[in-house]
Amino acid sequence: MEAKTATAVIQKPQVGKISLFSAGHLVNDLYMNQIQVLIPFWVLAGLSVSEGGFLVAAFTVTSSLVQPLFGMLSDRKSYRWLVFCGTAWMAMLLSLMGLSTNYLLLLLLASLAGLGTAAFHPQASAMVASCSGSSKSFSQAVFIAAGNVGWALTPLLFVPMVHHFGMTISPLFAIPGLVMSLLLWRASGSRTFAVKAPVTRTPIWPVLRGNSRELTTILLIVAFRSLTYFSMIAFLPLYLKQQNVSLVTSSRMVSLMLFTGSIGGLIGGFMADKYGRRWVLVTSLCLATPLFALFLLTQGWLSIFFLAIAGACLLATFSVTVTAAHRVIKNNAGLASGLTLGFGTGIGGLGVGLMGVLADTAGINITIYCLVALPLIAGLLGFRLKTID
Repeated sequence: MEAKTATAVIQKPQVGKISLFSAGHLVNDLYMNQIQVLIPFWVLAGLSVSEGGFLVAAFTVTSSLVQPLFGMLSDRKSYRWLVFCGTAWMAMLLSLMGLSTNYLLLLLLASLAGLGTAAFHPQASAMVASCSGSSKSFSQAVFIAAGNVGWALTPLLFVPMVHHFGMTISPLFAIPGLVMSLLLWRASGSRTFAVKAPVTRTPIWPVLRGNSRELTTILLIVAFRSLTYFSMIAFLPLYLKQQNVSLVTSSRMVSLMLFTGSIGGLIGGFMADKYGRRWVLVTSLCLATPLFALFLLTQGWLSIFFLAIAGACLLATFSVTVTAAHRVIKNNAGLASGLTLGFGTGIGGLGVGLMGVLADTAGINITIYCLVALPLIAGLLGFRLKTID
């Protein structure tokens, strides 16, 4: 009886630790969305849509594609300093971008800033996994939902400020990141928050080769979902501008999509633990495509309603893909997190630049219509997964 009780206690999620890492994720991702939401202002200042898209791509290369390397480091030893140093680094560099009109300098700042979030995500996600108990999907869902809230807050906070004061106000954007970095630094010195990633001697490359088909499918799903996600944030305001919707109003609509996405992520994580990951992944992604289509085909409050539900369905699978990768790459939570939160997301983010080229050549309307089809493709790929549940 005592053994069973002890086991039950160990399996309970450690709420305080998860809450701290989630708060850090919210602030970190507040900056990850900064370039996307400011693209319309750069376009008005003279940049082409494709140049704005390649700013996103430059940030994505370092912020996402190198995350697996940081993940491999966190699997060997817990580098807790990465979570607060990475957040401060990104906040400061991104907040300087509004002071420059030199495109090459903007590309350099975007690229260097990406290293900050690349350092944060695998370490923080692995720390959440280590203190999640038996609620793996839901704990990751809380962590990821907090990040999605950060994404949703970006257009609400930054767009009105730039709209009223101009891009030179951007250095003030660094304040939330520096404050959160200080809180994470203070907490990291406490034994209460001294979560160590599990040290493993499991060879990584044989694990990757032996599960290459499953991992490739997961990463393709993440890439298609992320391409839809990032591109909608970047280009939907431009599409709505053609419908005579102001940038401030369209930024609120994007924020609504992201807020409902964070709620969808929580619901998806809860349902995945209860009913199975495959069911949540396939159903929610396949529903996202017709819901986005209905958003484009309707008007007024009905259109906004469909956009909100579509956002919830699109992001309901965020924690599902992370925990699925954790199951495939056992004892390498940092690498699994880096691949799904970083590499797979990065591949999707790189596509934003190509979508920008498509928008410049074929028009923003065709670009948006192409994006709507991608969640359905991602959902159908879910049928290929064997070890998701």
